[in-house]
Amino acid sequence: MVAGQRLMQTSGDIFLGWTRVTGFDGQDRDFYVRQLWDWKGIARPESMSPALLALFGRLCGASLARAHARSGDPVAIAAYLGGSDRFDRALTEFAQSYADQNERDYEALGTACRTGRITAERL
Repeated sequence: MVAGQRLMQTSGDIFLGWTRVTGFDGQDRDFYVRQLWDWKGIARPESMSPALLALFGRLCGASLARAHARSGDPVAIAAYLGGSDRFDRALTEFAQSYADQNERDYEALGTACRTGRITAERL
């Protein structure tokens, strides 16, 4: 976990690490250690306007994509995937299916709101 976390971070957390401790029962246990408070701001999506929330979502997506892009070995991934377009087609099919499911879920949410099954507020 720590090795993966270090790969994904753009700037290192000097307090990130792990330790193994032998407990009173004689059992070794591994513990993940990290900074308790990073002194950065905390986003509060519930207080954001729709436009700001959309921007926040795009920034989170870009950060996640960048972190994952840093974590892989491009040569090893390319060798594993090979020269065919099979993976590309599978990824495209998954993305389209996922988008279709999101649309069905959104429609079900709208129906639940319109019929009074749930209550929702627009921000």
